[in-house]
Amino acid sequence: MKSPMKKSTKNSPCWLALLAGLLVSTALIQPGIAQDQYDQDDPPSRVARLGYLQGSVSFQPAGESEWVEAAQNRPMTTGDQLWVDQDSHAELSLGSAVIDLNSNTGVSFLNLDDHTAQVQVSAGSINVRVRHLGRDDVFEIDTPNQAFSIFQPGRYRVEASEDGSYTVVSIREGEGESTGNGQTYTVHAGQRATFDGTDTLNAQVENVGDPDDFDNWSDGRYRRYEDSRSARYVSPDVVGYEDLDDNGDWRPNPTYGNVWYPHVSEGWAPYRDGHWAWVDPWGWTWVDDEPWGYAPFHYGRWMSVEGRWGWVPGPREVAAVYAPALVVFVGGGGGFAGNMGWFPLGPREVYVPSYRVSRGYVNRVNVSNTTVNTTTVTNVYNTTIVNNNTTINNVRYANRDVSGAVTAVPRQAFTTGQPVARAAVAVNAREVASAQVSSRAAVAPTSNSMLGSHASTANHVKAPPAAVASRAVVAKAKAPPPPVPFAARQQQLAAHPGQPIARQEMQRLQPANNAASAPRPPVKQAPPGKPATATLAQPGNQPGRAPGNQPANRPGSPGAANERPGANPAQPNRPAPNNQPAPNNRPNQPAAENRSAQPPARTDRPPAVQPNNRPEANQPNNRAEPNRPNQPQPNNRPAEPPARTDRPPTAQPNNRPAPAPPEPNRPQPTPAAPNNRPPEPPARNDRPPAAQPNNRPAEPPARTDRPPAQPNNRPTPTPEPNRPQPTPAAPNNRPAEPPARNDRPPAAQPNNRPAEPPARTDRPPVAQPNNRPAEPPPRTAPAERPSTPPPSERPPQHTPPPAQTHQAPPPQRPQTPEEKKKQQQEEQKKPQ
Repeated sequence: MKSPMKKSTKNSPCWLALLAGLLVSTALIQPGIAQDQYDQDDPPSRVARLGYLQGSVSFQPAGESEWVEAAQNRPMTTGDQLWVDQDSHAELSLGSAVIDLNSNTGVSFLNLDDHTAQVQVSAGSINVRVRHLGRDDVFEIDTPNQAFSIFQPGRYRVEASEDGSYTVVSIREGEGESTGNGQTYTVHAGQRATFDGTDTLNAQVENVGDPDDFDNWSDGRYRRYEDSRSARYVSPDVVGYEDLDDNGDWRPNPTYGNVWYPHVSEGWAPYRDGHWAWVDPWGWTWVDDEPWGYAPFHYGRWMSVEGRWGWVPGPREVAAVYAPALVVFVGGGGGFAGNMGWFPLGPREVYVPSYRVSRGYVNRVNVSNTTVNTTTVTNVYNTTIVNNNTTINNVRYANRDVSGAVTAVPRQAFTTGQPVARAAVAVNAREVASAQVSSRAAVAPTSNSMLGSHASTANHVKAPPAAVASRAVVAKAKAPPPPVPFAARQQQLAAHPGQPIARQEMQRLQPANNAASAPRPPVKQAPPGKPATATLAQPGNQPGRAPGNQPANRPGSPGAANERPGANPAQPNRPAPNNQPAPNNRPNQPAAENRSAQPPARTDRPPAVQPNNRPEANQPNNRAEPNRPNQPQPNNRPAEPPARTDRPPTAQPNNRPAPAPPEPNRPQPTPAAPNNRPPEPPARNDRPPAAQPNNRPAEPPARTDRPPAQPNNRPTPTPEPNRPQPTPAAPNNRPAEPPARNDRPPAAQPNNRPAEPPARTDRPPVAQPNNRPAEPPPRTAPAERPSTPPPSERPPQHTPPPAQTHQAPPPQRPQTPEEKKKQQQEEQKKPQ
């Protein structure tokens, strides 16, 4: 039997092998951990470019308390602030998004890195065009009472009131969510949401409305991106490529592909028309003066072909990585006659950052900006960055030997941000060849280095109002701490000239300087929110909206503070009461009652086929009963009955109810009782359908001449024009022109025409000629009655009561006997 000791000894090689494996694994893991920690010092791959300025625009760098005049092409990053004054505009470009700033607008970047864009809007309005948004990307706009998160690419507008009491979010394309005070509201495309209140967040939603001048200006600016020819040659992440179109030409090169050649004067060289500024965490940063001078100086490489400079962009399919300046410095160690010089990197040459970065960052910043072998990048990284050796040896740079490529200025001009073109000093080729080449400008920055070329304008520019500058904002994403003041880190920067302070070291400086680092307004962290439902607002309800759905006094314009959107559900600014009749204006009456003062304007609206059905406007009884809304008949329309009374069925022309007050609801009376109507039925009985034009009261002579084919049918203005004699047997009984009116009715019914409607009396049914109600006595003339036909055949509309009708002489033709008597008398007188 073997002892356990011997067994253990026999298996010891296995334990040793296992132990060795663990040691190797630990050795491999430790560098990985160190590498991950070191990656935290890598700066962001993007910044915001201040690409367009119009009017008065002021800038405050992170860590500074003074405002200076903003400089075009200045990079902006976390902690930088911008104020756009009255009648001014500005534009910021992030590569993946474009931000336009309206007048009286203050913005700042609470955070800006590879995956987060956290924009603070203290007051005013901005338009944001998001071009692409990754799954893990955060795009947030924070205002004094809410935080708006953008979920999709699209077009957004965010407005913060001057007093910080409300925020307006308009979405033309895309979708987002507003968070504040434990509530969240989702806003969709085509909506305009107003978020009111600071203690509680109330939301009202309406249609987005038409664009205003600021929207149109933003759309015009963005068309430069959509129509850019240069977009075919560069990565979409390259900031500022749209400015290359009008300032240069693209030409193919057999070695480097497509090359852009700027339109510049003879003797021009890259990195000469501009100035140097200190921007953390990159350090010395080039700010070019040319309007197009951003993309060619922070991406790609420069080359000289036959005495002309051309810019070679990086690979189009690779995401671009921002660099502060793609140059090599000359004379950084004190040589070069005390001056500081530089020249641009050429194609396939490795850029060595002056700030602390990881190996992965060095690969990304080079591969994205030029075609270079990764092995070459690794060798440069090991010899310079790992060994902390800023001096570059054994590297031949193509542009170093190009005539006029090296630019030099005195160190003081370099550190104070003076314009290089004015401060440049001449250098010869021998000095350049003997000077030391370095990846870092070993010069410590000053306060003026932070402010840039416009440092002399400090305290002499427009700054935001104190209330706006100190106003807190609400943030959903956790923002980094405020930037450390420059005075608190100046000593450490001087100890390592030209090298920025690493992020971890900057964090250690932060706690002791929290109180002093307050140029940035405080940030209130929004608590987790629960979904809430917004109130649907009527168009034009929102304060700050003028009639026509156009913005008026919107945030960013004078007087905007006086136009608070109402959290009040009562909506005191609601225009509906002024634009619509109040409910009390029409109690128990149709809408036509409100227009009783202008009835003639509506009485002419019956169909064109009924021209004679229009009632006379001067008849007071036509509007004696406006309160008859419950009648099913057309005569129940108050104030304007004529417009609709002519529409009943054509089969019952004379059965229309009378408008007399005693019987307002009486519908179709039977033909057997035509005389039961009140004293003035003609005012409402004259409005039957088109088939019965004789129902026209009061003014028939003026319209009776309209029937076709009977131009002579109009009676003359005799003392009794409404009583023409229609009988053919008695033509002399008609006033003035009886024959013209007597030939129209049927032969079997010559006397069936009423007093005034002779032109249309032949149309009612033959069996009911007397179905017309009686007419008031003023329409009958007893003196003329002897010439009328028998009263039993006359229509009752214009006839007196039956007792008066039978007072006419019995003979049908009384004139013929009289003539005979006269003739006999004359004959008797002749013999005498």
